[in-house]
Amino acid sequence: MNHVSFLHLYIYKKLAIIELQFHLFPVSTSTTPLMAAASSSSSNGLFMVVAVLALLASAVHGQLSPAFYARSCPNLPAIVQSVMAQVVAQDPRMGASILRLFFHDCFVNGCDASVLLDDTPTMRGEKNAAGNANSLRGYEVIDAIKSRVEASCRSTVSCADILALASRDAVTLLGGPSWTVPLGRRDSRTASVAAANANLPPASDSLNTLAARFAAKGLSLRDLTALSGAHTVGAARCASFRPHIYRDTNVDPAYAMFRRRVCPASGGDSVLAALDATSPNRFDVSYFRDLMARRGLLHSDQELFNGGAADALVRLYATNGGAFDMDFAAAMVKMGNISPLTGAAGEIRSNCRRAN
Repeated sequence: MNHVSFLHLYIYKKLAIIELQFHLFPVSTSTTPLMAAASSSSSNGLFMVVAVLALLASAVHGQLSPAFYARSCPNLPAIVQSVMAQVVAQDPRMGASILRLFFHDCFVNGCDASVLLDDTPTMRGEKNAAGNANSLRGYEVIDAIKSRVEASCRSTVSCADILALASRDAVTLLGGPSWTVPLGRRDSRTASVAAANANLPPASDSLNTLAARFAAKGLSLRDLTALSGAHTVGAARCASFRPHIYRDTNVDPAYAMFRRRVCPASGGDSVLAALDATSPNRFDVSYFRDLMARRGLLHSDQELFNGGAADALVRLYATNGGAFDMDFAAAMVKMGNISPLTGAAGEIRSNCRRAN
């Protein structure tokens, strides 16, 4: 049995222990003082398992390690967290935007910061792809972090790793879980608008199509459902949710009417509405509860609870915040390991918007 197999065995044992803890002391995202003592045991177990899962992912993939910059840029985590704390305090929705930026990066040729590249006379990048144009934002936040990192550790840290760390901090600052981020990615030298258009899931996708897209990236239905929980924060454009509130039948009529007030049948494409109307700036399980009430904003959201294979997971997460936190953190580690550039591949960009 090799070292990875031993790690798998260790994980299985730890998961069994934590699963028992969660059954005995389910963790709520709104823990009361009377529940604090019970939930602390589950929370500690949650973060232990997530940390070990991250280390397992590093062992399996080999190239990435949470300690990659321990000597070459030891202040990196503090720098990223400091900038993100300032940004999220000023604009909580930016936390959701950074998380979305990471997702849109990883789903197109892997987590290589290709989404950050500006177009050039010889390259049409990903920023103007159908799922990104007039929608994706947060580039200036990554620029600000990169500037501070370069001042501390010149030509050392990739834009891809900065984005991975910033995404984790965004979730934590909005009240969500934390996890250990494997590092060591390098930056791509090119980007592709065609690849972005082919790989980014549109809001019109069915559950089967979404599951197939995620499976192609090595992500399971559980990962898909947990990662979709990122829609507990942030907003969507009218153009993205108009078909759902005007044409679909699996939507609460009162909710549809409520959303039609800001999203007319024609025009107003750029008007925003919160993906989670209950707590739009809090990373919690309200998104899943909304799905159970047929109050998902996007067609693809409501597909997760529409008599299909994901229904049981939605019910689980709606009632067990600890289970959602653990699965979301583990899925983020898995997504962060999609086809990274390592070793001599790619480069360490000096400016995240252009290749060296």
